[in-house]
Amino acid sequence: MNVQEKTFARQLFQNKILKADGQIFEDIFSAIMNYAETDFQQIKPWGNIGDRKNDGYIKTKGIFYQVYAPEDIRKSYTNVISKLKKDFDGLKAQWSPVNEYYFVVNDKHKGVNADCEKIIQEIKKSHNLNDAGFLTAKDLENILFELEDDQIYLITGHIPDPANIKQLDFSILNEVIGHIMQLPLNEGDKPKNVLPNWNEKIKLNVLSESVSQLLINGGFQSHSLKEYLKNNSEFLADSLRDKMNEIYLQEKENKSGDELFWAIVNSASPKAERMYQTSVVVIMSKYFETCDIFEEPVQEEVE
Repeated sequence: MNVQEKTFARQLFQNKILKADGQIFEDIFSAIMNYAETDFQQIKPWGNIGDRKNDGYIKTKGIFYQVYAPEDIRKSYTNVISKLKKDFDGLKAQWSPVNEYYFVVNDKHKGVNADCEKIIQEIKKSHNLNDAGFLTAKDLENILFELEDDQIYLITGHIPDPANIKQLDFSILNEVIGHIMQLPLNEGDKPKNVLPNWNEKIKLNVLSESVSQLLINGGFQSHSLKEYLKNNSEFLADSLRDKMNEIYLQEKENKSGDELFWAIVNSASPKAERMYQTSVVVIMSKYFETCDIFEEPVQEEVE
């Protein structure tokens, strides 16, 4: 499966996740785990005994999963906390040994409330578990794309040849640009650039003060970009980084300094319009900071 095919498969999977509440989400989770773990066993409710607070487990490892898929997790996080405590107590009373416990939630790539994470870590500590935590949509996506191609297709649905569907946008870059364009400006935003040798890198790459300021301004929203990447699969973050690096390496063949900067902006922008270009600069600010684009000053070794 090439990057373009994987991008489309990811879009199909995300569409399924966005529509998956209740039992539908649990079935998606179980289908993925059945391929990923040969010893995984789904537990279906049976008569009046239910599932005994166990939606699936790996008996040989003592790993248990409980699944929860509300329509909007941000409105239901108090229910998540209540269900988390209640379900684990019920699980522990009826199954043994419990070595690891995972609460699988369809967060629809919105993330999990900090209070929820705190509670599950308290459960881990108080019950001496080897591990415990949340599995969210991004985690399922990461597991999915570790599977064989034919298994991925069975989950997402078989994809058509991307080359034959000209009207569809397969660009990871455009997806992220679209997200940034929808972000509001917050009064408390501050640039998150932490590159210790920022000025040295600016000078090394012969970038002007005005370009440096654009990158700094881009940093005002770079934390929102990082949050978006954190709540999505590793494939998204890796593909975005690789694409920006690919554009940089291509343009640096015959350009440098400010000319190189603007060549990257124009190459990455879907349209030569300010709102698109501004969003691209936010992405460039992140990868300038992490040294995935532009040359990095050589650090002298301290003897």
